[in-house]
Amino acid sequence: MNDADQPEDFERVPPCDLDAEKAVLGSMLLSQHVIDRMIATVTAEAFYNPANQTIFSTITDLYGRSRNPKIDPITVGAELNRLGDLAKVGGSNYLHHLVAAVPSTGHAEQYAEIVRDKAALRLVIETATRASARAYAQQNSAAEILDDAMAEFQGAATGTSPLEAKLSVGDRWGTFLDELQAGKDPRALDTPWHELNDVVELKPGQLITVGAATGGGKSLLGMNLASHVAIRRNRPALVASLEMGGSELMARLTAAEASVDLDRLIRRKLTDHDWAKVIKTSDRMQNARNFILDDSPNLTLSKIRARLRWMAGHGNPAAIVVADYLQLMSPEGSSSNANRAQEVALLSRGLKLLAMEFEIPVVALAQFNRGSVGRQPLVTDFKDSSAIEQDSNVILLMHRPLAEDGTDTGPRAGEIDVIVAKNRNGANGRIIPLIFQGHYARLANYQHG
Repeated sequence: MNDADQPEDFERVPPCDLDAEKAVLGSMLLSQHVIDRMIATVTAEAFYNPANQTIFSTITDLYGRSRNPKIDPITVGAELNRLGDLAKVGGSNYLHHLVAAVPSTGHAEQYAEIVRDKAALRLVIETATRASARAYAQQNSAAEILDDAMAEFQGAATGTSPLEAKLSVGDRWGTFLDELQAGKDPRALDTPWHELNDVVELKPGQLITVGAATGGGKSLLGMNLASHVAIRRNRPALVASLEMGGSELMARLTAAEASVDLDRLIRRKLTDHDWAKVIKTSDRMQNARNFILDDSPNLTLSKIRARLRWMAGHGNPAAIVVADYLQLMSPEGSSSNANRAQEVALLSRGLKLLAMEFEIPVVALAQFNRGSVGRQPLVTDFKDSSAIEQDSNVILLMHRPLAEDGTDTGPRAGEIDVIVAKNRNGANGRIIPLIFQGHYARLANYQHG
């Protein structure tokens, strides 16, 4: 057997299948129709044998260099010789050996799948080894090491690498033209509220912060928005809630979807008419498997990140996250003498980074301080931290125009305003009136007369 065939003499040989590697290369040397499929299927780095990596790169370079390429053992051998690599890969004899090693070019994609799978296994081993070394060295916190390792493990599971992101203008240009032609960003999400959609788009990588006083409707907005994305738009959505448990979240969702009184749902005192409405929505709710309600205790950024990776690993990468609510979340890695404002700032920044990492909008619900009661709120009213204003791409402030005695009476009874206080990619200052239907756990569009 040629020396180029032999794996290095490790005590434990990393996962590899040299026969599959040779079959992929041999198929490419025999049929140019295979080369297109292999370029789209496998990379040079997936090959374990360095000689095979070099041959794959040489074939693809030759193929892409000419409008009418001629790929065979002789032309590839000549190119390797020109580059000074022919002897390093085992000479011309090895190239002819690759052709002879192909059982069938029709099975090239199956051979490539084997090569990719072995490469993913090696990546798992390398990731675990790096994480172990960092843990022994104690140079980073456990959370940081786990986060980095999970990102690499997810890359191995999905066949991508964190280093493979397409960042150049050339890579981005085609997508940008498609968006211009479509008249909108196809990745952007809408909301259930028509007037708000005229002002705000929920785009990947954005942190959207929704502020309100206690009982001011922020949880209703978060659930209504998530259910719109998951149920109306059929896109996976995650609600990470510290405010309410799963049973209460389900009651609120059912009230909004079925138009059944929330109080009767919570107390489990439904009328026959209520039951008829619930049954009518049963199919819709039973099929909402892409709508995840996570009411795990002591919710942290790491737990949200782990849940997002779990969703992606099950074929349902989240399109949106709603975190309810910011000031209840537990910080990670903060010093023992950090005050609450510093901790909330860490959480705010962490949610922004989470939105960018997973390329989805993250909606953070946040509570106002007590000084905001009885007046129209300001962005400075967020409890515990002013960093929320800095980190957010969009800030929506919720205000109910109540009477002086705090009751929902007067000319605007039953209404709630959503104030667009910050909008990095659009107009600021717009006030969107909605109908506050608390008994249905719902914010409805305002019908102008």
